[in-house]
Formats: sequence, structure tokens, C-alpha cells
Amino acid sequence: MEIIKLINALPGCVSQGVIWGIMAIGVYITYRILDVADLTVDGSIATGGAVATVLLMAGVNPWIALIVAFVVGMLTGLATGIFHTFMGIPAILAGILTQLSLYSVNLAILGKANLPLNATKLELLISQRNVRALSLDNPLIVLAIVTAGVIALLYLFFGTELGCSLRATGANNAMARAQGINTNTNKVLGLMLSNGLVALSGALLCQYQGFTDVGMGRGAIVIGLAAVIIGEVLFSKIFNNFALKLLAVSIGAVIYFVVIQVVLWLGLDTDFLKMLQALVVAVFLAIPYWKGKYFNKKTGKGA
Repeated sequence: MEIIKLINALPGCVSQGVIWGIMAIGVYITYRILDVADLTVDGSIATGGAVATVLLMAGVNPWIALIVAFVVGMLTGLATGIFHTFMGIPAILAGILTQLSLYSVNLAILGKANLPLNATKLELLISQRNVRALSLDNPLIVLAIVTAGVIALLYLFFGTELGCSLRATGANNAMARAQGINTNTNKVLGLMLSNGLVALSGALLCQYQGFTDVGMGRGAIVIGLAAVIIGEVLFSKIFNNFALKLLAVSIGAVIYFVVIQVVLWLGLDTDFLKMLQALVVAVFLAIPYWKGKYFNKKTGKGA
């Protein structure tokens, strides 16, 4: 009987994982490509949800709501980029400042701390009510299409001259400047692109769960980092193509939510959920270190 409960919960875990996987791809851009620690995501994911919720309640087409949420999310990244490059504030502090500011912005957009969506009267792309439906209403279909589109567009973008210069900025900032690349502009662009994807994820999440809360992004950076690390640890040896690396991040988010669900199913008190999330991230962050220290020791000169 208990195993049936777990099986019934898995479709919802996978759906949430794919949604958060888009957010994790945004985190991957700053964390791995730009080599910048950006904490804006805890606020920008709620901003995307708030913008999409208000637009949907006004009768706007849900696809347009996603695009607008993406653009607004880019503006949040622009704010962090200005703090970091123009004002000289370290990236991690710049992200914290923007994140704090976004709490007030999100309250102003929503008008209150929590705003529900009436799924029966509004046109929504996805809904958790259909997560086990064997039909086109299943949210996994739309989420798979959106994720594939995001990965394809990012693959094309990072293959352009601008995308390559952005990758060069993260790989070696000093060398990129020596080659005449405006690294500050690239940092701002990367932060904008990252938070645009995070806000897009928030816009999908608000439709899936049927409401938006100003605090729904709390701990988002932990989930994003977990997805990135899990994807790299499990698939780094077989996924060498850039598009496949982004796919690995998305799969990492799915695995993360499945692991959390399994542990909860085993009887963990939900009061310890946040601690569990931190421990999962810590373990997967430690795996590359353990592998290098204990399993890949260098042989001696005479070997």
C-alpha cells in the first residue's frame, strides 16, 4: 500500500523536477559558464510567478505570459549586473541586494503575499490536477516541449560569437579582456539570461501549483545547485556536448525531487525537509572531491 503511494507521487515529482530544471539551467549559466555566484534566483523565480499570475488573471494568453515573465526576469538580472559591474559590489552581495528588493517588488505586483489561480476559469498551460492523465493535458508534454526549446535556443546562442565571448569571460576573465572582450557587458548579459530562465520557471510553476507566493523562491538556489551538481556527477562522463550538459542539469533536477520524495516516503519528518535538501546538495558536492581523493589516487613514478 505504501509503495503505491510512492508510485502515485512520482509523476508529480517528475513534473516539478522538469519545471525546476529550467531554473537550474539558469543557475548553470551563472555558476558554471560565468563562474559567478548569483543569489538573485530566490527572488526572480517568484517575480516570474507573480508577473505570470497577474497577466493570466487579466486574461492574457499563457504563452505571452511566459514571454513577459522571461523579459521581467531579465530585468532582475540587469539590476544585479549593474550592482556588480557599475557599482563594484561583489556578485554574491549584489544578488542578495536584488533578492531583498524583489520581495517588495513581488508584493507590489501581487498586491498580497499569496494569490491563487482559478484553474477552472483561466486558460493555463499546465496544472498538477492533470499530472496522471493519459492525455495531451498532462503537464509533462508541455514541459518537455518548453525544456527542449530552451536547450535548443541556448545551444544555438552559445555557438554564436557573442555566446562564445560570454563563455570566454567565465573561463578566463583576464584573457577575455586581453582579447578585447567587454567582460562587464558579458557578465550583465549572462545574469540577465540566467534570471530570465529562472523567471520562466516561476511562471510555469505558478500555473502548475495554482498559486503564487512571494516566498516560493526561498531556497531556490539550493535546488538549482543540487540539480547542476547531480547532473554533472552522474552524466559528466557520457554527456560531453553542450546541449547534453544542459539536459543533464534538467535530469538532475528530476532526480533531486525523486530522492526527496523517496526520503519523505520512508518517514522523514517534514520539519527536517530543508536540512535534507542541504544535505543532499552537500553529498553531491562532496562526491567529486571523494572520487579525486580516495578513488583516483595518482600512481608513483615507478609504476
